[in-house]
Amino acid sequence: MFYRNHNPPHFHAAYGDYEAIINIEHNEIIGGYLPPRVLGLFTEWTALHQIELMENLKTARNQEPLKNVDPLV
Repeated sequence: MFYRNHNPPHFHAAYGDYEAIINIEHNEIIGGYLPPRVLGLFTEWTALHQIELMENLKTARNQEPLKNVDPLV
């Protein structure tokens, strides 16, 4: 997430040489590419942490420090 993010609510995901932008509300790629297996992991993680991600987006827009979101275990 970046402090100057724009709508729709999203975050940037990177894996090796791949990068994608993932819509938080709809849990789908809106730009870039991730391999299918990696996309599945990000999709699962986003679904588990959707509320936290949306809260962090509001925090970022207020120029406040972001909270850590637990990794997928």
